[in-house]
Amino acid sequence: MRYELLEHTADVLIKAYGRDLEECFANAAYALFDQMVDVSEVRPEVEMDLEVEGHDLESLLYNFLSEFLYLRDARQLVFSEFQVRFDGLRLRCRCKGERFDHSRHRPGHEVKAITYHMLSVHPEEPSVTVIFDI
Repeated sequence: MRYELLEHTADVLIKAYGRDLEECFANAAYALFDQMVDVSEVRPEVEMDLEVEGHDLESLLYNFLSEFLYLRDARQLVFSEFQVRFDGLRLRCRCKGERFDHSRHRPGHEVKAITYHMLSVHPEEPSVTVIFDI
């Protein structure tokens, strides 16, 4: 299981899992796009590298997911594949996806922002918890 939806009154709360934190971050990105579109319909036609930094793991996760919201809004890109690598508190991600196509992609939730409220990274489990503001 990549992620699960948890109960939340107004927004989307997810918990993403993985063998390690890199996979958890990748699965959180997958969950983000899975809430916005049917990820199974996103083709890996565009490949790009993304790099973000943070001052701790929580800010790194926040910055990482927020960058994807920027790419969706500014470039109309949606992604379905993520390969994450950490270098200290720097994250590098090779991601694959395509431009949003209204004729093929059914829109889901419009995610407005990633929130710090309840955002947590659990290296010992490993898992991450994030709220998407819709």
